[in-house]
Amino acid sequence: MPKDFLKGVHDSYDVIVIGSGLAGLTAANTLARQGYSVLLLEHHYQLGGMATWFKRRGGHIFDISLHGFPHGMIKSCRKYWTQEIADSIVQLKGIRFENPQFSLRTTFNREDFTRQLVEKFGQSPEVVSDFFDTARKMNFYDDQTTTTRELFERFFPGRGDVVRLLMEPITYANGSTLDDPAITYGIVFSNFMSKGVFTFQGGTDKLVTQMRDEMTRNGVDVRIRSLVERIEVSRDRRVTGVVVNGRRIGCRAIVSNANLKTTILKLVDRSNLDPEFVAETEAVRLNNSSCQVYIALKPGERFDDCGDLLFHSEHEGFDVEALLSRKVSSRTFSFYYPETRPGSDRYLIVSSTNANYSDWATLSEEDYQASKQDLIETTLDCLEQYVPNVRNQLDHVEAATPRTFEHYTRHQQGASFGTKFEGLKVSQELPEHIQGLFHSGSVGIIMSGWLGAVNYGVIVANNVDKLLTPTTATA
Repeated sequence: MPKDFLKGVHDSYDVIVIGSGLAGLTAANTLARQGYSVLLLEHHYQLGGMATWFKRRGGHIFDISLHGFPHGMIKSCRKYWTQEIADSIVQLKGIRFENPQFSLRTTFNREDFTRQLVEKFGQSPEVVSDFFDTARKMNFYDDQTTTTRELFERFFPGRGDVVRLLMEPITYANGSTLDDPAITYGIVFSNFMSKGVFTFQGGTDKLVTQMRDEMTRNGVDVRIRSLVERIEVSRDRRVTGVVVNGRRIGCRAIVSNANLKTTILKLVDRSNLDPEFVAETEAVRLNNSSCQVYIALKPGERFDDCGDLLFHSEHEGFDVEALLSRKVSSRTFSFYYPETRPGSDRYLIVSSTNANYSDWATLSEEDYQASKQDLIETTLDCLEQYVPNVRNQLDHVEAATPRTFEHYTRHQQGASFGTKFEGLKVSQELPEHIQGLFHSGSVGIIMSGWLGAVNYGVIVANNVDKLLTPTTATA
């Protein structure tokens, strides 16, 4: 008999959380702390969404995606999770840029970036200071018509090299472009610039395990391999439950950490929504996805210090279309040393490139496999500039594409960064159209990666609490 992953589940809960990305995990934990009964449903066998990991033969453990976030993550994890989790957050001090326009290494904070812009790029200290102050003052209520391109032209006219330095890491981090609203750049950039880039020492396997343990202590009922097929809505437009693995489970509120468009256009019957809201949702643009190559050296093999993050490009200038092209000219290498996972002796490398889903979606299986192999080979060719003879050190290598991420995360088109900015409004207004249905995820490309996901999860959890507060939470 197939295993029943819903064995022992209750018939109803106060809140059901769909999906276990960092926003879903944090919302579930926050609501459980507030005394509500919470059921977390994840279709995959692994928690974490894009913030997760996988294992391969030989003892190799790979983190998915780029795991860098601002200093504020320490405070958020301490407040909304545990001190133990916060204590494992450490700074990445070796951020490198290697491209035809410049070569440099930085600690990626305001002080060092100011020094680089003044000494290496010849910018005046006053202009640089004004730029940083302007970015830091941006908030969601500001003018949304000014583009990032216009922001750069105001401070650094005609300086494509400066734009590349300031923009390229943010594009890799959340898929933003020069034509997106300037606030989507300024908020994320200033968050990172406060004190640099940080990561979780011990890997996401340790992080997510600690998060799961904390949720369990707080009473969250966590279920994997549990695919939500439908969100039930009453005639007066209130959520009443979900259908998961063919079984109905009731609830008073739902937090969806699934893709925004999937939540509204697939899980909910459109007859429960105003046509105008459906049209607005349909118009929301999905963000781009990514390709990744996972590289493990043989036990005992190593490489010299290459930095922590290396933004490599062969392209002459900053070009979003080039960053997305299947003819890869730009990569970000994440170097994992033994101290990344204390107690390990392994050296690993993950290469990430932004990508268009459309370039991979329609390939035949034969062409798809050939393209993945080409991605691996060209990545290794590039990597040999920094890790000579790497091919002879290899123990394992494999590639992931937008199709891979679509399969494992069920994000439409494998969107690694959720939606474009207009998705935030739709996400926030969803409870006004269906009472008790909330969305929390990577929308609006304004979230600073992991930090934004955690904080948005808290915001949505508090909104759920406001809805449910008038009545007593059930046991």
